[in-house]
Amino acid sequence: QVQLVESGGALVQPGGSLRLSCAASRSIFSFNVMGWYRQAPGKQRELVATITNGGSTNYADSVKGRFTISRDNAKNTVYLQMNSLQAEDTAVYYCNARVGAGVWIDYWGQGTQVTVSS
Repeated sequence: QVQLVESGGALVQPGGSLRLSCAASRSIFSFNVMGWYRQAPGKQRELVATITNGGSTNYADSVKGRFTISRDNAKNTVYLQMNSLQAEDTAVYYCNARVGAGVWIDYWGQGTQVTVSS
């Protein structure tokens, strides 16, 4: 059973920064893709950013230029650096790990709350 543990969520003022961490219980090389998703109250969960085991990244248009996803293979950890935070970024942020070929298996963390407010 794979465990993903997020941390780093907090209350931050508009324009501030946070770094989220997602620690996996096994080597992140075993996952094809890892990523961050978020879900705001009353809204569907949406993709924020992904990174492949080859290091290729993908971002939602709403966070491009502000957020950066990265990985530390030695620590089995994926990060999301969030800068210039806006109220619209308020959500529960979930870590995702995907593995498979053709048929995908998704693993999720428990989520970490990010609140952007003055």
